[in-house]
Amino acid sequence: MAIIELENVSVTFPPRNRRGEPVHAVQDVSLSVKAGEIVGIVGYSGAGKSTLLRVVNALERATDGRVVVDGVDITRLRERDLNEVRRNIGMIFQQFNLFTSRTVYGNIAYPLEVAGKSKQEQRERVSELLRFVGLFDKALAYPEQLSGGQKQRVGIARALAAGPSILLADEATSALDPETTVEVLNLLKRVNTELGVTVLVITHEMEVVKTIADRIVVMEEGGIVESGSAFEIFSAPRHAATQRFVRTIVDDVPQEHELEQLRRRHPGRLITVSFRDDAATQSQVFTEIVRAGLEFELVYGGLEDVRGRSFGHLTLELRGETAAVDAVVTRLGELVPVRDLGTGEGAAR
Repeated sequence: MAIIELENVSVTFPPRNRRGEPVHAVQDVSLSVKAGEIVGIVGYSGAGKSTLLRVVNALERATDGRVVVDGVDITRLRERDLNEVRRNIGMIFQQFNLFTSRTVYGNIAYPLEVAGKSKQEQRERVSELLRFVGLFDKALAYPEQLSGGQKQRVGIARALAAGPSILLADEATSALDPETTVEVLNLLKRVNTELGVTVLVITHEMEVVKTIADRIVVMEEGGIVESGSAFEIFSAPRHAATQRFVRTIVDDVPQEHELEQLRRRHPGRLITVSFRDDAATQSQVFTEIVRAGLEFELVYGGLEDVRGRSFGHLTLELRGETAAVDAVVTRLGELVPVRDLGTGEGAAR
């Protein structure tokens, strides 16, 4: 069941000066997020992903289209009525947005104060959340005394204070080092699995969505250009923007300058074979090569794991009689996707 439904949503900002054109930040986007999912929205700067995220809690109003959150159409709600909807939506930010004058306890308690909870209810809920995020011993510390990862854990606890069913994360790990990023992502996975919270993550870091997302949505120039399961997006990206993102962490087919270097070092036939865990295995491929009496060497690429499923692209050098190599390349093409990159003496076929 969908907990978030965007139907043909567009967001247009007025011109920044008299001669300027309107800014079409989001254009005709439709997106459905199921309850309990972790969905990652990726895109380069200016793609519209942060604006789209803010549409979900109406911090930005949709110019056109419908936004339905947990069964409520929020598109035309008044601000007073929106506040009720927003209590069910937590949000965490790249720069933490903590109150510097409040302790960790005070930051987490703030949404509860606004909601009119009693002091006893605040104490119980804040204590529960401090234990959940592993900061019980930091209750009386101030933000300036915390590391970046600790600040973000406070931000997560504050976002969860009112018991939301949806959590929006806007570049929540971009200001963190790699080790701390892993800790925060693990915490977000616990929020999802242990508390049943639906998580919508905005990021430009593919490692983040590879680690955490069930489903990935790719945006460019205000629109969605590709979406699918994390495994589908990483193992077989279709759109050029998606391919650029995936290439930042997955070695697939060598690029032209890399191919030139490989051809200088490896005079045999170069081929790239692609594997998925629902297709032929590496052992089947290598068995065919050995059976044909060919020598081979792995010269580029590797295998990846996404949410427990494996895929990869391996570039091999094949050495032997031309006819035998041709026959093996044809046979391998019947088992797995194969790209023939040619030899050191000729261009790719």
